[in-house]
Amino acid sequence: MRNASRHEDGFTLGETLIAVALTLIVLSAAVETMGRSMSLANSSRVISATNHGLQAAMSLMVRDVMQTGQGIPLGGIPLPNGAGALTVFRPGPAAGFTFDAGTAALPAILPGNGLGPNMLGADTDLLTILYADRTLNLSQNPLAAIAADGSTMTVNALTPINGVGGIRAGDLILFSNAQGNAIQMATADPVGQVVTFAANDPMRVNQRTAPEGTLMNLSDGAGNFPPTTATRILMVTYFVDTVTDPQLPRLVRRVNMGNRLAIAMGVENIQITFDLVDGVTNPTNVDVPTGGNSANQIRKANLFLLARSQDVDRQTGEFFRNSMETQVGLRSLSFVDRYR
Repeated sequence: MRNASRHEDGFTLGETLIAVALTLIVLSAAVETMGRSMSLANSSRVISATNHGLQAAMSLMVRDVMQTGQGIPLGGIPLPNGAGALTVFRPGPAAGFTFDAGTAALPAILPGNGLGPNMLGADTDLLTILYADRTLNLSQNPLAAIAADGSTMTVNALTPINGVGGIRAGDLILFSNAQGNAIQMATADPVGQVVTFAANDPMRVNQRTAPEGTLMNLSDGAGNFPPTTATRILMVTYFVDTVTDPQLPRLVRRVNMGNRLAIAMGVENIQITFDLVDGVTNPTNVDVPTGGNSANQIRKANLFLLARSQDVDRQTGEFFRNSMETQVGLRSLSFVDRYR
């Protein structure tokens, strides 16, 4: 006799629905947790990259500013000036930047208040500094010769100027002798020990026909130069570049009139003020020396950088922004031998 009732193992429809619902809840929580973790990781990466870029840029600026004035004559370096002289080009965000007309000497540190591009409703600053490049000791021996018209110099055979670290086209050379100081730009790599200074240099400092501030002022007027030493000078300029990529501003370090080297991406503002020592009021946080003061009295630079992330923060849907500021004493300008 057959049993009319059969027992079948398994889940009822209700049990299955409950299990599916619980599984979906667990999966949803897991997916949400993973999404939050990925978002936090993205935020951490964005913040870390931005802060690292700021720190690297500020460290490089501080290193340069600390060297400001090393090997630079007191009062700065003469520039070609006088009747008929052309204004000298200054490295900057755009072509055609020049130093102020009639500038007779270039100080070791030159402010550029508001000369950079406008970002976030504010004009950014530009900074130019000068210091001797000690990696090439040109001044260890007097020059062997200077052409009567100042178009070439022959470096002492004891001073190697070729190969790695040697003189290259675009280098700035400071000449010094008993007559004073002058600057020229090399327009070609050396041929042996001879360096050429053509008249069409990118900065227009090789204006030897100008009445004042040229290499010819260091001669006796007949093309004869007393014992003269040479020093390679670095002119370092910092500014915000919005030309290379308008969507991603960057802080640029430019040596002489060379290529623009991006040292930090996303930098939207650079502001620089100065502390001066004039023996009377000693102004602080000055944008541009005024009222009888000059850049030669600058003794401290106050640096401020503002940067944003390259990517949008997924948590906020906006760029992450941070700023950094510091103060740098100009040691080479602060300690002067007053009895020299």
